[in-house]
Amino acid sequence: MSLFEKKYSNTMNTITAAITAVGAYVPDFVLSNKVLETMVDTNDEWITSRTGIKERRILKDADKGTSYLAIKAAQDLIAKANIDPLEIDLLIMATATPDMPVASTGAYVATEIGATNAFGFDLQAACSSFLYGMSVASAYIQSGKYKKVLLIGADKMSSIVDYTDRSTCIIFGDGAGAVLFEPNYEGLGLQDEYLRSDGVGRDFLKIDAGGSLHPTSLKTIEENRHNIVQDGKTVFKYAVTNMADASELILKRNNLTNEDVDWLVPHQANKRIIDATASRMNLEESKVLMNIERYGNTTSATLPLVLSDFEDKFKKGDTVIFAAFGGGFTWGSVYLKWAYDKK
Repeated sequence: MSLFEKKYSNTMNTITAAITAVGAYVPDFVLSNKVLETMVDTNDEWITSRTGIKERRILKDADKGTSYLAIKAAQDLIAKANIDPLEIDLLIMATATPDMPVASTGAYVATEIGATNAFGFDLQAACSSFLYGMSVASAYIQSGKYKKVLLIGADKMSSIVDYTDRSTCIIFGDGAGAVLFEPNYEGLGLQDEYLRSDGVGRDFLKIDAGGSLHPTSLKTIEENRHNIVQDGKTVFKYAVTNMADASELILKRNNLTNEDVDWLVPHQANKRIIDATASRMNLEESKVLMNIERYGNTTSATLPLVLSDFEDKFKKGDTVIFAAFGGGFTWGSVYLKWAYDKK
């Protein structure tokens, strides 16, 4: 029994926040390792062995931003779950690549999908954006004031990637996923969370210019300071340690063993980081869900894309552990009980 359950086990009408529907969208264009070989000094074998990535999807249209991906994923969820967008109370837009610096992408997406009774905002925690968003969405549901919270994770990473930089262009892809959170009275849904951040990370994974610290200028553009850059070795080291630590901690805190865990839904940044996390949890490979080979790292979209791709596998009551690590640094783990069998 989790701390959360112990605290509230004597109240039958306690609200927990459960995921009740999932949607997703990835663009059609496939950028394979073979094509990347013609763009930068790399090869398929190197990329596959280091990252586990074979291909990634790219939104090629110059006139479409992250909102396009988010709208498509939300529409997919709305159609599959057969819900009325007017019933959505809140839309949380988890993204590191908003359409523009000012004018919330979430507000625009909410209007475009017909969720005109909702308010929308953006949440930015780099690759942990969706994980943090799960915490925020759950808190709104547990407050009792909100009945339907739509959490979307979407990123057009191709808009901030330098395709001459082989340390980043092999990793990232574009995509979007959405989940609906609703109140649950059977104790299903989000059980516990462990979220952390450390500002030391801003030197190792960032877009240097375009913010208030280094506003856009001719100089920043000439110096190519508007793309994502990372110190790969340092980021890898922090990610391996912190993602594994967080996942192990959430198990111990809730008296869960590897036997109790049905699925690990890890952020899809690098297969070696995922393997390290699974290994720390003593999880067998069949419980570790991965689609990194097809999409690469879609940043805020990784977790919901995994949920969408493997939705058929989840059974009501399954114990699912989510884990992520991102720029900032930001990281954490979430323990959730799955709330439905796919129809």
